[in-house]
Amino acid sequence: MSKFAAIREECCEANRALGASGLVDLTFGNVSVLDPDAGVFAIKPSGVGYAALSPDDMVIVDLEGNIVDGELRPSSDTPTHRRLFQAFEGIRSVVHTHSRYAVSFAQAGKEIPLLGTTHADYFHGPVPVTRPLEPEEIGGDYELETANAIVGRFAGLDPLSMPAVLVRNHGPFAWGKSGAAAIETAQALEIVAHMAWLTLGIHPSAEPAPDALRDKHFFRKHGAAAYYGQRGDSGED
Repeated sequence: MSKFAAIREECCEANRALGASGLVDLTFGNVSVLDPDAGVFAIKPSGVGYAALSPDDMVIVDLEGNIVDGELRPSSDTPTHRRLFQAFEGIRSVVHTHSRYAVSFAQAGKEIPLLGTTHADYFHGPVPVTRPLEPEEIGGDYELETANAIVGRFAGLDPLSMPAVLVRNHGPFAWGKSGAAAIETAQALEIVAHMAWLTLGIHPSAEPAPDALRDKHFFRKHGAAAYYGQRGDSGED
């Protein structure tokens, strides 16, 4: 058995789940899964349909960008995933989609406002949007510069409390502590983007939810005082 079997299995399962989630059209999306101890991650091969994927198809890449194992070409977004793993301690999986409502906010250059409790269950504030890339960034190491724009936008933000971002004119990236958790976050992101789009269509000047309501809903699910759901391996409820 390959020493990378565990992350290959997890990455393949997450990519197949992404393909079945309704979040992607064609092959517009990818998932990666990190082994932090080994300093490598598995990622979807470029352009391969989700239903056809097998664990052996997953490409293993180290945190310097070198292909360690795999026969196929990795996703073109690999440098973005790599940089996020380097910058955001505690995340083990990154998901990129072109889900339609989140992309709509990204194309408009607008953050997704925190208008209600569904949003606050997953994101402790409005989902941020990055600055536009400069022409030299687009013409240079584009995927790495995309990640640098994300990392720059997160100055002063906690990526574990805000596990998603909108890349301006592009689309969303989300992350989590496992492939399954990152997929759930990407699904939640699209749900709250759709809800915000509907709400702003009804009432364009709708006010954000109060901070107290935001904090109540976020911290009842996250952190040491969480009490939502059942007790898990982490000891949190």
